[in-house]
Amino acid sequence: MAVSELLVVDVGTSGVRSAIVTGDGAVSRVHHEAVLPSTPAPGLVEVDAARIAQAVRSTALGALGEAGAVAAVGIANQRATTLVWEREGGRPVGPGLGWQDLRTVGTCLALRAEGFRFAPNASATKLAAILDEIDPDRARAADELCFGTIDTWCAWVLSDGALHVTDPTNAQVTALSDPTGTRWDERVLEALRIPASMLPTIVDSSGAIGEASALPGSPPIAGMAGDQQAALVGQGCTRPGLAKATFGTGAMLDQCTGDAVPGALDRSPGGTFPIVAWRRGGANAYGVEAMMLSAGSCVEWLRDDMGLVADAADSAVVAARCADTGDVWFVPALLGMATPLWDFGARGALLGLTRGTGRAEIVRAVLEGVAHRGADLLEAAEADSGRAIETLRVDGGMSANEVFVQALADAIGRPVELSATLEATTLGAGYLAGMASGLWRDEQDVADAYAPARTVEPGRRDAEREAIRARWLEARSRALRTIPALSSIEF
Repeated sequence: MAVSELLVVDVGTSGVRSAIVTGDGAVSRVHHEAVLPSTPAPGLVEVDAARIAQAVRSTALGALGEAGAVAAVGIANQRATTLVWEREGGRPVGPGLGWQDLRTVGTCLALRAEGFRFAPNASATKLAAILDEIDPDRARAADELCFGTIDTWCAWVLSDGALHVTDPTNAQVTALSDPTGTRWDERVLEALRIPASMLPTIVDSSGAIGEASALPGSPPIAGMAGDQQAALVGQGCTRPGLAKATFGTGAMLDQCTGDAVPGALDRSPGGTFPIVAWRRGGANAYGVEAMMLSAGSCVEWLRDDMGLVADAADSAVVAARCADTGDVWFVPALLGMATPLWDFGARGALLGLTRGTGRAEIVRAVLEGVAHRGADLLEAAEADSGRAIETLRVDGGMSANEVFVQALADAIGRPVELSATLEATTLGAGYLAGMASGLWRDEQDVADAYAPARTVEPGRRDAEREAIRARWLEARSRALRTIPALSSIEF
């Protein structure tokens, strides 16, 4: 009997999850271990590669111990986190630099004079910073050291060091590749003094990659993708125009655009970035990505700093106690504003307070403010892709908040479809591995497998929605350039 189950290893910012994905698209037998990044100083975020490796092995073995044999293994990962290890033996040379790490902001600004537009969250300048610290003259880099993002590290660990690979969804966001994510950019490598031999081989996101010899039965690794692209596939957005939004601590909206190759890696006029959505059979599918820096973190602010809600679920209960915000407006820019304006000096704003404003109105204003930022992302994606988003598929922790989801549907003026699984990233990596191993035939099969848990329709007429949206956009304008020095910085 053919095996119809897959193992997926999903490494996020705060932990490692391994789970079994079955042929009917269910995610089960989840094993999770917390692996938190450290912050040795403001703006610095470091990860322990050895601890991640340990968690990858233990959670994978735990899930396999319950499931038995699997047809293939898929990998999903936080993107752009940067690791360097010794080719012989696989020992990390020091802490990895998390994708949120900002130590290379100065380098990014300096390199603009040479025509390079690096962002500090990309891997390129992080890798150069690690080498400048441990191998400044690059004596070891070419022959002794390996670079990889988290997907590369997982494949190395699961193959006992036999595989040094990445896929285009991860390669492109390193800023070390061309726009297709299939070739390393020699001009960038020369500018940063990075030997090409350090870099992994770029393979398909869905296809035969190699054996996971560290696991019982040595199942094939057959799927790899960055977390947002994996969630895009997991939400069945494998046809051009389809889009998903993941609302967690921050939020990402990704839309599939088809096979048209982007001209550059730079930010598009609407404030989105081109991405490789996946690669199968040697052919890329592309997309656009819009970003919100503060989403669920605004609810954490209500809970931890303001004491207005007991927990995340309580925010919906409190917000439901009032029918509207009483003309109170919140702009979720606690860490600056990304898509569409990219103003790092913007700051959160709470406007329209009166003596009659109460706890419920403030909590509702926060949820509605995040929803309006979601509308920002959708409008930017449509502008840059030229494709309408008829419905928005939503996952992430905030998708469980009924008040927020209704506010999102009202702000975008179209239906919101809620994911049937909270592990859309895990499911997407499973689909990629499953297409390679025959559990699903192709992207059309994956799209047909999608079924939302439920659909939330907008509850406002267009004229009312547009008036409310205009009021919120006015509030957004007042939050811009709060710290002019930061607002002047562009990446």
